Amino acid sequence: MAKKKATKKAAKKATKKAAPKKATKKAAPKKAKTKRKPNAAFMAPLTPSAQLAEIVGSKPLPRPQVAKKMWDYIHKHGLQDKVNRRMIHADDKLKPIFGGKKTVTMFELTKFASKHLSK
Repeated sequence: MAKKKATKKAAKKATKKAAPKKATKKAAPKKAKTKRKPNAAFMAPLTPSAQLAEIVGSKPLPRPQVAKKMWDYIHKHGLQDKVNRRMIHADDKLKPIFGGKKTVTMFELTKFASKHLSK
Protein backbone atom coordinates (compact mmCIF):
# COMPACT_ATOMS: atom_id res chain seq x y z
CA MET A 1 0.00 0.00 0.00
CA ALA A 2 2.86 2.41 0.75
CA LYS A 3 4.19 1.71 -2.68
CA LYS A 4 0.91 2.75 -4.33
CA LYS A 5 0.88 6.07 -2.43
CA ALA A 6 4.41 6.82 -3.50
CA THR A 7 3.61 6.15 -7.14
CA LYS A 8 0.45 8.26 -6.98
CA LYS A 9 2.45 11.21 -5.62
CA ALA A 10 5.01 10.81 -8.35
CA ALA A 11 2.25 10.65 -10.97
CA LYS A 12 0.63 13.80 -9.58
CA LYS A 13 3.94 15.69 -9.77
CA ALA A 14 4.51 14.57 -13.33
CA THR A 15 1.04 15.63 -14.49
CA LYS A 16 1.11 18.94 -12.65
CA LYS A 17 1.34 21.86 -15.06
CA ALA A 18 4.61 23.71 -15.07
CA ALA A 19 4.41 27.17 -13.56
CA PRO A 20 4.33 29.85 -16.24
CA LYS A 21 7.67 31.54 -16.71
CA LYS A 22 7.96 35.15 -15.71
CA ALA A 23 7.82 37.52 -18.63
CA THR A 24 11.24 39.01 -19.29
CA LYS A 25 11.50 42.67 -19.99
CA LYS A 26 12.64 43.50 -23.45
CA ALA A 27 15.31 46.12 -23.79
CA ALA A 28 13.95 49.47 -24.84
CA PRO A 29 15.05 50.55 -28.28
CA LYS A 30 18.20 52.61 -28.07
CA LYS A 31 17.89 56.28 -28.79
CA ALA A 32 20.24 57.76 -31.32
CA LYS A 33 23.01 59.57 -29.50
CA THR A 34 23.19 63.26 -30.18
CA LYS A 35 26.36 65.16 -29.60
CA ARG A 36 26.12 67.36 -26.53
CA LYS A 37 26.37 71.07 -27.20
CA PRO A 38 28.67 73.04 -24.90
CA ASN A 39 27.31 76.07 -23.10
CA ALA A 40 27.83 79.17 -25.23
CA ALA A 41 28.99 81.22 -22.22
CA PHE A 42 31.53 78.55 -21.36
CA MET A 43 32.93 78.60 -24.89
CA ALA A 44 33.17 82.41 -25.14
CA PRO A 45 36.69 83.52 -26.05
CA LEU A 46 38.51 85.29 -23.21
CA THR A 47 41.64 87.38 -23.44
CA PRO A 48 44.56 86.18 -21.28
CA SER A 49 46.64 88.57 -19.19
CA ALA A 50 50.24 89.32 -20.21
CA GLN A 51 51.55 86.73 -17.73
CA LEU A 52 49.20 84.00 -18.94
CA ALA A 53 49.82 84.98 -22.57
CA GLU A 54 53.45 83.80 -22.18
CA ILE A 55 52.10 80.28 -21.76
CA VAL A 56 48.90 80.06 -23.85
CA GLY A 57 49.41 82.83 -26.40
CA SER A 58 47.85 86.26 -26.69
CA LYS A 59 44.82 85.33 -28.83
CA PRO A 60 41.41 85.12 -27.10
CA LEU A 61 40.59 81.50 -26.22
CA PRO A 62 37.70 79.66 -24.53
CA ARG A 63 38.36 78.37 -20.99
CA PRO A 64 38.77 74.70 -22.01
CA GLN A 65 41.45 75.65 -24.55
CA VAL A 66 43.29 77.72 -21.93
CA ALA A 67 43.32 74.76 -19.54
CA LYS A 68 44.49 72.43 -22.33
CA LYS A 69 47.36 74.72 -23.30
CA MET A 70 48.39 75.08 -19.67
CA TRP A 71 48.49 71.28 -19.32
CA ASP A 72 50.51 71.03 -22.53
CA TYR A 73 53.02 73.51 -21.06
CA ILE A 74 53.16 71.61 -17.73
CA HIS A 75 53.78 68.27 -19.44
CA LYS A 76 56.31 69.72 -21.90
CA HIS A 77 58.41 71.21 -19.08
CA GLY A 78 57.96 68.29 -16.64
CA LEU A 79 56.34 70.40 -13.91
CA GLN A 80 54.02 67.70 -12.60
CA ASP A 81 55.30 66.01 -9.43
CA LYS A 82 56.62 62.49 -10.14
CA VAL A 83 55.26 60.92 -6.94
CA ASN A 84 52.13 62.94 -6.17
CA ARG A 85 50.82 63.59 -9.68
CA ARG A 86 48.18 66.02 -8.37
CA MET A 87 50.83 68.58 -7.50
CA ILE A 88 52.20 71.03 -10.07
CA HIS A 89 55.50 72.81 -9.47
CA ALA A 90 55.64 76.40 -10.66
CA ASP A 91 58.49 77.63 -12.83
CA ASP A 92 59.30 81.31 -13.45
CA LYS A 93 56.40 81.74 -15.91
CA LEU A 94 53.78 79.95 -13.79
CA LYS A 95 54.68 81.49 -10.42
CA PRO A 96 52.93 84.85 -11.07
CA ILE A 97 49.83 83.01 -12.32
CA PHE A 98 49.75 80.83 -9.19
CA GLY A 99 49.87 83.89 -6.94
CA GLY A 100 53.51 83.37 -5.96
CA LYS A 101 52.99 79.77 -4.75
CA LYS A 102 55.69 77.21 -5.54
CA THR A 103 53.25 74.30 -5.85
CA VAL A 104 49.52 74.02 -6.46
CA THR A 105 47.15 71.10 -6.96
CA MET A 106 45.73 70.30 -10.36
CA PHE A 107 42.30 71.25 -9.02
CA GLU A 108 43.46 74.80 -8.32
CA LEU A 109 44.92 75.23 -11.79
CA THR A 110 41.78 76.60 -13.45
CA LYS A 111 40.97 78.73 -10.40
CA PHE A 112 44.26 80.60 -10.76
CA ALA A 113 43.98 80.77 -14.54
CA SER A 114 40.49 82.30 -14.39
CA LYS A 115 41.90 85.29 -12.47
CA HIS A 116 44.08 86.02 -15.51
CA LEU A 117 41.26 85.89 -18.08
CA SER A 118 39.03 88.80 -19.08
CA LYS A 119 36.33 89.43 -21.68
